[in-house]
Amino acid sequence: MNHSELSIIDLLIVGIYLVAMVAIGVYSVRKIKNTGDYFVAGHSFGPLVLMATVCATIIGGSGLMGRAGVAYSSGFKAVLTAVPYLLGMFLFSGISGRISKVGMKYGITSIPELFEQRYGKTAKVILAGFIAFTMMGTVASQVTATATIINMLGGDIGISYEAGALIATVVFMVYTATSGLFGVVYTDVLQFYMLLLFVYILIPAASLFHVGGIGNFVANVNPALVKPYIDGSILGDIVTYLVFTMAGAEMWQRAFAAKDAKSAKKGMFLGTSVYGVTIILVFFMGLVAHQIVGDEILAQFGSTDATVPALAIKVLPVGLTGLALAGMLSVIMSTADSYLLVSVQSVVRDIMYTFNPQMTDKAEIKWSRIFSIVLPIGALIIALYIKNAYNILMFAWSFYAAACGLPAFASLYWKKATKQGILAAMISGFVVCVGWKMMGQPFGLGAAVPGTIACAIALVAVSLMTCQKTPSKFLDVE
Repeated sequence: MNHSELSIIDLLIVGIYLVAMVAIGVYSVRKIKNTGDYFVAGHSFGPLVLMATVCATIIGGSGLMGRAGVAYSSGFKAVLTAVPYLLGMFLFSGISGRISKVGMKYGITSIPELFEQRYGKTAKVILAGFIAFTMMGTVASQVTATATIINMLGGDIGISYEAGALIATVVFMVYTATSGLFGVVYTDVLQFYMLLLFVYILIPAASLFHVGGIGNFVANVNPALVKPYIDGSILGDIVTYLVFTMAGAEMWQRAFAAKDAKSAKKGMFLGTSVYGVTIILVFFMGLVAHQIVGDEILAQFGSTDATVPALAIKVLPVGLTGLALAGMLSVIMSTADSYLLVSVQSVVRDIMYTFNPQMTDKAEIKWSRIFSIVLPIGALIIALYIKNAYNILMFAWSFYAAACGLPAFASLYWKKATKQGILAAMISGFVVCVGWKMMGQPFGLGAAVPGTIACAIALVAVSLMTCQKTPSKFLDVE
């Protein structure tokens, strides 16, 4: 198998897949009758649909291609940074039922709306701004991963990384802009099963066959790649993942979209459990690529993000390779559309509507579709300058986790949290995190660690000092 064999047959398969995703999005547009349909799908999703969309959203291009690249280059770091996110998502599964109940009882469809009802408009707008920027950075990481695949497929016929990034952005734009959460989730379900069959089953099985079985694989693994270790950078990533899950706006949106609290908890738990299995499979693919692909081949594509696609090209025949790459695109797109929709919701629903409450449903949907085009352009620019999915993701997530993770959790469960405490926490977490990064991350410690500590101190101290004089409204659902 060589790369030139992919130029027509497999590119055609991937092209058909991309067209199908756009078609689903356009088809789903007729389901959109109001903003509740656009952003939370009318609170209609059961546990199985939620399982598929949760798992597909979690994995993403950075979680599959980026993390496999980390496994290839840094070994066990890929597992060390994935497990905290897994644990965080199990914790989130436990609180998702309360999120669903709060949403149903108080008509809330986003974290900023929760902040508005507890702490006022200022807290809402600040949080929405953080979410919009973070989600755009996350979309950028998916654009990077998609562009890598398209470039690998079409490099021989003149499709560059930049052209691949543009194609990816246009596809994300079209079906998110037209269909809202209905289209996003329905495509997620299809993408989830494509991912399982053609990526997580097909590629590992073919790779094991290629190296002569599990015994040969184990015998040839570099011991340094499976040796557990930790440093300041990894600790920062661990804290980022663990705290981020508290305020993961894309998962809050799915909890709000559940038809009831039981469906929210069950769907979140099942989706997280499937993700747990994929951690080992991604780690395996990163390790086995050393025995099959090698540095020389990856160098052709300029990034370790190409590890899994290059593995598929090497071990699968023409046709199945195209299906596997379409499966990779499926998980990337399932994450990109989810984060893009949340970013749009934050800008339109949580910022614009706050300053213009007379905005009609029709106008809100119109502006949502406009920003579904505008915001991906920002993500495209980021992707063109930072061509590594994992690096983009951690840049976006670290400051958001530091500033917003603990305040989001406190908003659900801590009655003494106040407007002043929340504002002080978000500002402190953000300033310390960004400042730590600007100082070059002293001691090699990831910026999310001091940022989260500063956020916690400010939240508790200021809230306790102000809760008697200016208590906030607690949204009780018991």
